[in-house]
Amino acid sequence: MSERITTLNMGKVCVIIPTYNNGKTIADIVTRVHAITPDIIVVNDGSTDHTHAALHQLPFIIHRIEYGVNRGKGYALKQGFRMALALGYDDAITIDSDGQHFPEDIPLLLREHEAHPEALIVGVRQLTADSTQRRNTFANRFSNFWFTVQTLRHVADTQSGYRLYPLRRVSRRWIFSSRYEAELALLVVAAWMDVAIRSVNVRVYYPPQAERVTHFRPAVDFTRISLLNTALCLGSLFFYLPKLIVYNGPRAVYKKLFHR
Repeated sequence: MSERITTLNMGKVCVIIPTYNNGKTIADIVTRVHAITPDIIVVNDGSTDHTHAALHQLPFIIHRIEYGVNRGKGYALKQGFRMALALGYDDAITIDSDGQHFPEDIPLLLREHEAHPEALIVGVRQLTADSTQRRNTFANRFSNFWFTVQTLRHVADTQSGYRLYPLRRVSRRWIFSSRYEAELALLVVAAWMDVAIRSVNVRVYYPPQAERVTHFRPAVDFTRISLLNTALCLGSLFFYLPKLIVYNGPRAVYKKLFHR
């Protein structure tokens, strides 16, 4: 049974759902989130399928942002954060609209948030041979490796879009890419700015290949991610590491490397 969130025990938390051409799953995801909390912002990122109609047929009221041209997940998140702050929310949970995330796991992120209210919470997907393709696991390990190089921290699932953001600690200005890789960059910059990062295990569902809707373009997006990692490594070398040494001393680098 879903656990209902109330303003009394959770504060001002909303759920942001970016979506692009997920007309087959968006109504189900929003309905399941609504069973937990009515505080929902859906960002329709220029969908060309029946996503718009599916959202307008929902039997309850949600906040919607819609525009006609696809701008990318980073842009959609930035718009969602802007509306969340304008509506007075302090924190935002982001969840994908393709059905891979379980809305019923939202209370897991919220319990961790109660214990660590200033932290960015990452939902770590339990990836297995049965639930994901081999390339997903490789991509995640690749991303995790570079995150550690760039931040001297370890996060078990840097590609997970199931997160809780403390909006007063995480600036939407840190989203400097409009596309898929924006979430990785945001996580790195949050680490550079000394935002605590916590993890909780969440479930994941990958439908059969014939039913999956993916917007990942292997050649283009891998190139973008490689360029991003190059920029972030340079940022770490010329910004983060000097900052860490100046404010905490050389021993801080050693501790982060060997005492995580």
